[in-house]
Amino acid sequence: MKKSILTILAFTVLSSITAQEKTELPGDTSLPSSKQELEKLAAQEKGSYKYSVEDYFKKPKQSSFQFSPNGMYFSYMEKEDDGKRHVYVKNTATDKVTRVIEEDKDLIRGYGWANNNRLIYVMDNGGNENYHLFAVDLDGKNQKELTPFDGVRVSVLNNLKDQKDFMIIQMNKDNPEVFEPYKINIITGDYVKLFENKDLSSPISSYDFDKDGNLKAYTQQQNGTNYVLYYRLSEKEPFKKAMETTWKDQFGILEFNYATENPHDAYVLSNLENNTNEIILYDFAQGKTIKKLFADKTYDADGIETSRKRGYEVDCYYYTGEKSEVIPVSETYKKLDKRFKKEFKDKEVTITNVTDDEDKLLLYVGSDKLYGIYYFYDVKKDTFKEIFNLMPNLKEADMAEIRPIEFKSRDGLTLHGYLTIPKEAKDGKKVPLIVNPHGGPYGPRDTWGFNPETQLFASRGYATLQVNYRGSGGYGKEFSQAGNKQIGRKMLDDLEDGVAYVKSLNMIDDKKIAIYGGSYGGLATLGSLVKTPDLYTCGVDYVGVSNLFTFFKSFPPYWKPYLGQVYEQWYDENSKEDQEIMKKISPALNVDKITKPLFVVQGANDPRVNINESDQVVQNLRKRGFDVPYMVKYNEGHGFGHEENRLELYKCMMGFFAKHLK
Repeated sequence: MKKSILTILAFTVLSSITAQEKTELPGDTSLPSSKQELEKLAAQEKGSYKYSVEDYFKKPKQSSFQFSPNGMYFSYMEKEDDGKRHVYVKNTATDKVTRVIEEDKDLIRGYGWANNNRLIYVMDNGGNENYHLFAVDLDGKNQKELTPFDGVRVSVLNNLKDQKDFMIIQMNKDNPEVFEPYKINIITGDYVKLFENKDLSSPISSYDFDKDGNLKAYTQQQNGTNYVLYYRLSEKEPFKKAMETTWKDQFGILEFNYATENPHDAYVLSNLENNTNEIILYDFAQGKTIKKLFADKTYDADGIETSRKRGYEVDCYYYTGEKSEVIPVSETYKKLDKRFKKEFKDKEVTITNVTDDEDKLLLYVGSDKLYGIYYFYDVKKDTFKEIFNLMPNLKEADMAEIRPIEFKSRDGLTLHGYLTIPKEAKDGKKVPLIVNPHGGPYGPRDTWGFNPETQLFASRGYATLQVNYRGSGGYGKEFSQAGNKQIGRKMLDDLEDGVAYVKSLNMIDDKKIAIYGGSYGGLATLGSLVKTPDLYTCGVDYVGVSNLFTFFKSFPPYWKPYLGQVYEQWYDENSKEDQEIMKKISPALNVDKITKPLFVVQGANDPRVNINESDQVVQNLRKRGFDVPYMVKYNEGHGFGHEENRLELYKCMMGFFAKHLK
């Protein structure tokens, strides 16, 4: 959607410098703890447990299952003994298996079928998030890097199902400040630019192509805070202004309506006439809403699914409430939904893949206690076949309940979240609590389902609280706007009010409360240790922001046009009033108020939160004589993707919590 790259600031690329261009290791290399020091920390966890860290965080032996569009082949990633995950293709008629993509030092960040004969995949370098696009035939031959450009980030905009050797991508190839659309041949790598994004003062933030590859609309950012959607009735006519909104509003095209003779009808996600995002059918030729299709009073609508096979009939709407919710629309989907509920009862069922003929479906079935099982559903035969249990070693009966919760903030706001309850608490014992704020902060939210982190914590006797604090996504624009300029302030109050609510349940040991988070959650961790040092026993900061002044200075050139929104949503670094607030809520500037133990974790190549953010905290605390364990991985970015690093992280984290909570 048009503002997805703007409202989730912590999910933004903040550097265009690639790992290849660096001549020395990032950050202060004298600061990270030694291997021996980290091993000593991990060894703090004593005792025997039914499940190890590996049981929760080893990558599944197989994963990422997909059908080829015609259903003749089945692909998946399989992990080798060295931890590398390669992509294999299996012929569904002969069962012949071929390795088609090999993972080397850089991780395969994602892959998929471009057509029946060719697959695409993306990789970056050391976690720098400058993704390159590759393609390969289903037999592993004719591999080609399609975007071999240093310092350039690519993403796919349109698969062009009816033009099998082509797709539409976007790159910041010609100017690092803006992204432009290209039509690329996935066999030869030849490409042509489809539109220029040349107004750097008012850059285009998103493009809307139809299924045939025609650019029908684009959204342009203006004045730092406004968005203008331009639409054209044909390629022979100019683009004209169709809708203007501020960054606080939502009006974005989900997909065009191909089930009507009017080529200008589209399904739009909008909150212009509603507090929550609703799905409407909109006529761009007439400039008016044809029909309101779906809305929920509490939660934002997320999207719509249509059937290409059945003339683009609407199958369902979906949104995220306490759990994932699907609203069946077509008779076909109503039958499927009824069948799935009969087969899998209270489990969540997600259709992850479907063949072009819609005769074979790939289902992912999970719950708060089930990591996930893939099933093949034959529509014509009405049969289910288990494909792969991702974590068969984790028994549902041993897993903890993840309970949706609701409570009031101190200023009367209704807050939602989740509480993972270990068995010890259900047996009447008071247990330690780990508060786990999500990243963002604007846009993302926590959801219900299997969470390996909170399940690991529960297996060690810790409860986990996840609060969707004000500003979190999914709860409507009033709730979202309540988070404006509340970083380090009311957002932290919401976490504290969540702790008070859990205390009222009489299951928590008040003297053993930790806080742990990543990205913005890391900032919330540090901020909480500054703001309420007596509430928390210890904290873990994972790739977290620590100093808003230096964080803002690390913004890349292409963020300059968007600073108006950043200043309204975060804080304005040019305002004396906001500067005073930023000084008070930047943990690196207030480390003298941190009195509790802290463990800091950072990916050296992190393009979103520069390693300097973590270095500042560690340096300042150690100057005060604090023993701060500091884990840095030089082949990682914003979060650890390599299995061996993830395992070491959680072993050290468990040692840290054992030392301070037990």
